[in-house]
Amino acid sequence: MPTTSSPTTDPPEKADGRGPRVVAILVFVQLSAALGFYAVMAHLVAHLRDDLGLLAGAISLVMGARTAVQYGFVLPLGPVVDLIGPRRSGVLACAVRAAGFALLAVGDGVGELVGASVLLGAGGALFHPAAQSLLAALAPERRTGGFAAYVVSGQIGAVAGPPVGLALLLGGFGALAFAAAAGWVVGAVLFALLPGERRDPARPPARLRRVDAASVVRGVRVVVRDRAFLRFAVVTAPTMLLSVQMTAVVPLSGFGSGAATLFFCLTAAVAAGLQPFVARNRVGERRWVLALGLLCSGAAYLVLAALPLVDGSLAGLAAAAVVSGVGTGLMQPTVFQVTVRHAPGEWIGAYLGVTNFIGGLAVLGGGLAVGHLFEAGPAAATAALIGLTALGALAAAAHRNPTPRPAAPEPAR
Repeated sequence: MPTTSSPTTDPPEKADGRGPRVVAILVFVQLSAALGFYAVMAHLVAHLRDDLGLLAGAISLVMGARTAVQYGFVLPLGPVVDLIGPRRSGVLACAVRAAGFALLAVGDGVGELVGASVLLGAGGALFHPAAQSLLAALAPERRTGGFAAYVVSGQIGAVAGPPVGLALLLGGFGALAFAAAAGWVVGAVLFALLPGERRDPARPPARLRRVDAASVVRGVRVVVRDRAFLRFAVVTAPTMLLSVQMTAVVPLSGFGSGAATLFFCLTAAVAAGLQPFVARNRVGERRWVLALGLLCSGAAYLVLAALPLVDGSLAGLAAAAVVSGVGTGLMQPTVFQVTVRHAPGEWIGAYLGVTNFIGGLAVLGGGLAVGHLFEAGPAAATAALIGLTALGALAAAAHRNPTPRPAAPEPAR
């Protein structure tokens, strides 16, 4: 007779020792990719404005194309990861992003630059579900620690990337962009070196599965019909907005590049430092962790709103950075852990894709609203900051973890 695992029991640990190798390779992939990405993105606007002489509207088009494509494509590309396998998806994602950075290195017209931005967005939409699906396949005790290491390596890239890019700019922007492309080529090679994906007797090999519109839609439909998870994804969509919006709000609040750099480095360091705590004993799966992260991320905006009352002191900005770092450090791994805990094994990419797509919509819509309010004057800007604080509090109050799905029955022995 088949035996059924308890609803909260994960698959047994894989005994072949591939888990540590997968984590180590993904950490190096993330570090190489993040260094290249942030090294270029920190200096791209200056290149477009000063070197190529583009106007603000053209710069917005180039920068916005990547964001729109990445958030828009992550919905269909999540199921594609499930269909062709995360290792192949990772190789393809890195190759596409390498091509995008190479085109940035040689492009000087708006059409070429927008094309490069589209390639960067498409690669990003495929990269994150691929990497996270590989981590999701690990046993729980390795999965949480592996994702923590993955987050830390990304934060290191975010901190080190801009100064590395500044050094590479001595050879010109083309040299910088080609170096970033090389970093993503390294990522593709590392993905190719990952251990082969495990075969499930009930499913055909990834290379034999059909990848067409119907199969992609089927993956999305599985998630949409999961009402408990869909509610979780919608309620927690502000996690992405609250984390990302700081990159725009801090400069718009009047802080110079030095203060902004201090803010982002401190935020990244605090977020990275929290990862061992969130990974220990699967703390991230507890409801209060994500709720606290949302409250902290929202509170950071309230601290920013209060800074004019204390003459915008650097100490106040540092306090906002620490609170924001706590929020980000708690939210990012928690959303991943809850999503993977709930998702059926064969559709993890689809679940991650839908989660990121809904969060991306929140970033796009919320970013436009915040930008409009900041343009309307100081009072409206303060209202935007308070609104973001309220959004974090409301999401924290409404958040509930979806009930974990029962594990699939094991085959009869």
